[in-house]
Amino acid sequence: MQVFGLIGNPVEHSVSPPMHEAAYGACGMDARYVTFEPKPGSIGRVVDGASALGIAGLNVTIPFKEDVARVVETDPLAERIGAVNTVSFEGGPTGYNTDAAGVVRAFEHHGVERSGQAVVVGAGGAGRAAAFALADEGMDVHVANRTVERAESLAAVVPNASSGGLDDLRSVLADADILVNATSVGMESDETPVPKAALHDGLAVLDAVYAPLDTRLLTEAGEVGAKTIDGAWMLLFQGIEAFEIWTGRNAPLEAMNAALRDAL
Repeated sequence: MQVFGLIGNPVEHSVSPPMHEAAYGACGMDARYVTFEPKPGSIGRVVDGASALGIAGLNVTIPFKEDVARVVETDPLAERIGAVNTVSFEGGPTGYNTDAAGVVRAFEHHGVERSGQAVVVGAGGAGRAAAFALADEGMDVHVANRTVERAESLAAVVPNASSGGLDDLRSVLADADILVNATSVGMESDETPVPKAALHDGLAVLDAVYAPLDTRLLTEAGEVGAKTIDGAWMLLFQGIEAFEIWTGRNAPLEAMNAALRDAL
């Protein structure tokens, strides 16, 4: 039996186990997906222990993505982003960042072209992944963040990127084609990081928040005629990318999507 898993703290509310185990079932794999909550400062030992135990792959979530990046070999994209959310142990532990693929594949699945101007709200881990991913697709990226200095720091290392504060969003979004909310604003609350007046029908809007699926941002974006993509799609496609890295197989999208949405 192959064992895959998730390390983070906390992980008790994660919806990754049912999503991945649905994939194993659909593919006829003898595999399980389990969760672990390591202590802070123990990540080096955790990775060594997982390798020694023959664990086939790990996902990584808050607060360990940057820690793991420092103790494994990283692929070029994960190195640029500075965070790892997937580790493969085949041939030695190698770290990947599938959040970037989650953004791109979510837009691709919904028929959204990745060209023109993208605005990424948030300069944390999800924001970094989204900014690099869309820049690598050839888009001009504007990073907006409450703390402008963090936006400036990210924009300085992302190709063709600019930066600013949240007060600039209305003018910046006027000519934008894609908007990504990579903050936690709107998670289990009726809040939005983007004023409705800044939204328009030429936008495709991806909200990384998936609890609730119908965030205030997506509701208001839909009301002005924008294309909306809920956060479960990004979560799904980062999981699909991880599954494909670990197994070399095409992931069963429908089975994983159904299990994920049942769990939310």
